[in-house]
Amino acid sequence: MRHFPLHAALLGLALAAGAASAAPTVSAEKLYQSNCAQCHGAKMEGAVGPALADQAWIHGEPTRANLIRLITKGVPDKGMPAWAGTLNKIQIAALADYVAPRKPGAGQAPAREPDALSGFRLQKGFRIAVYADKVPSARSMAVSDSGIVYVGSRKAGKVYAVVDENRDGVAEKVVTIAEGLNNPIGVTLLNGALYVAEISRVIRFDDIDRRYAAKPAYKVVKDDLPSDKWHGEKFIKAGPDGKLYVPVGAPCNVCDKEDEIYSKIWRMNPDGSNWELVAKGVRNTVGFAWHPVTKELWFTDNGRDEMGDNTPSCELNVAPKLGMHFGFPYCHGGVVPDPQFGGSRSCEEFTPPVAKLGPHVAPLGMAFYTGRQFPAHYRNNVLVAEHGSWNRSTKSGYRVSLVTLQGNKEVTTTTFIDGFLQGDDVVARPVDIAQLADGSILISDDHGGKLYRVTYEGK
Repeated sequence: MRHFPLHAALLGLALAAGAASAAPTVSAEKLYQSNCAQCHGAKMEGAVGPALADQAWIHGEPTRANLIRLITKGVPDKGMPAWAGTLNKIQIAALADYVAPRKPGAGQAPAREPDALSGFRLQKGFRIAVYADKVPSARSMAVSDSGIVYVGSRKAGKVYAVVDENRDGVAEKVVTIAEGLNNPIGVTLLNGALYVAEISRVIRFDDIDRRYAAKPAYKVVKDDLPSDKWHGEKFIKAGPDGKLYVPVGAPCNVCDKEDEIYSKIWRMNPDGSNWELVAKGVRNTVGFAWHPVTKELWFTDNGRDEMGDNTPSCELNVAPKLGMHFGFPYCHGGVVPDPQFGGSRSCEEFTPPVAKLGPHVAPLGMAFYTGRQFPAHYRNNVLVAEHGSWNRSTKSGYRVSLVTLQGNKEVTTTTFIDGFLQGDDVVARPVDIAQLADGSILISDDHGGKLYRVTYEGK
């Protein structure tokens, strides 16, 4: 998905509104949630893109007239095109009315906050509860040996320490370790240090469990990563070999960057040296883990857009050796040739996914369950956080799935938890999965700024 800076939400609205000209005012809210909330927040509070609810905007006052002008003429230097040739005046006015800030007391009823917990559906015997709230834009997680949960964020630009001091299964404190960072979504722990991946660099906080509460200083490990915004955020994970693994996503929906740094997973030494290729043909992975027995690298990958609602599928992959090619941009889901780049290459040349997770489900974090709290058949199988579609006419994803394996083969893929989408209301968007020492798991939610804890209470 591409992220434009200001008013990028309107671009998605415009594309969808062209098919809804009969009732633009009725569909504006749903179009915003489907196309824009991922960048600008469900309540326009800001995410990857800036907040649309602010009273002080970059490009003039947020008046209706100025909004109509911005939509009509665009902001070319910021990546937003003019839409006068695509939208009619009624549609542009409807979008301006929807985005324009409401004044207090203007007759707008407060938005209903869905009761998320009561709407979640879990497999038998499981229970979900809020572990921590007030974790804005919560993304990747890392759990230290002392039980502190470190969380990266997106537009919030912060890294948090989430602390359950009395070990009762509910965190008492959310401490901001650092702020003002550039989309620091990736966090991982190695040798007592917390490594944080921003868009163009990796930084390190030493002895983090003892220093997290004191706004610790950090050291720059690597600062020459690409600064592209499109798929530019960097996941990071420490591997069993003691190296740091970092992906560099494709700077596009689909493009051929085979001879460049993009569309690949890389690894390096903890000091940033020995940058080495791990896997290629990877469009945009935001989650990987190593099999607890074989130590092989597994990762999710997000399928390309603009090929329709039902193709191609997002993927779960395994890379048992270095240098394997997983198809992008030539082949998607192991079987679908790309209409632009697939003519010169055959899908048979590339490594197919272990599991096809479905089109546009946006799989992000994943984890092998290794605890003993859950029933035995969960052990060493994969839990995947599906963040959910942003551009599909009927939403898909918005769940945590369970992929049961036999060796490196998929046996089944089933829903472990859903209800993150309740009717047309997005109440949560799962991002990452982490396991606590007691065998329960945490799920981060960047939509609501929460961490959820899942426990097993069955027989």
